[in-house]
Amino acid sequence: KIVSVVFVIFCVLPTTLTAVMQIDDWAEVDYSLSSLPAVFQQFIDLDLKGKVFPAGNYTDSPYMAASFTIPDQSDSMLYLAFSEYFFQTSSFAYYTTGAFNMTIAEETCSYFNINTEIFGSIIPEVIKYSVTPYPVMLKLMSTEIPIISLQQDSFTLEVQGSVEVLAVLPDSTTQSLFTLNIAANTSISLNIFDKKLMGSLCLNR
Repeated sequence: KIVSVVFVIFCVLPTTLTAVMQIDDWAEVDYSLSSLPAVFQQFIDLDLKGKVFPAGNYTDSPYMAASFTIPDQSDSMLYLAFSEYFFQTSSFAYYTTGAFNMTIAEETCSYFNINTEIFGSIIPEVIKYSVTPYPVMLKLMSTEIPIISLQQDSFTLEVQGSVEVLAVLPDSTTQSLFTLNIAANTSISLNIFDKKLMGSLCLNR
């Protein structure tokens, strides 16, 4: 009887009802029902959109949602499944809002203590532009939308970006020293160990 009552309540809800929640200052998620709930004898199946978009800007993403199935298991009360589409739209939203772009300086990071002398020992050309040791600032920027692909027991992340190294001069102005372009492909595996969710990162290239 309880299941029947729940089913009636869900049936009167329109599937076009928009349910949006703000994740942070950068993104929001649309978790509206994509179809009417399917009620079975032992469980209820809810299909939610799971689309992430830039905060305050509900725009279309370049990705298409694909259907997927959850393995038939019955030893837990609740199962959650996140599609590749969820991670792809998340990546698009954060890239669009510039969340992947950041500046690292000594004032903003207590562990950051690098100067031009250190870079000069690695790249001699730096000494020509900065004989006196000056603090440096790093500007990190994502140049392409990070690509996330789900695998059987892990997922891969492809990142393309750049790192600009600038010298901070005594008058608080900056001088660009050099820029590094980065393209990385990594694999990330998640496992539960001692009741904790643990991740392992492997750099493929």
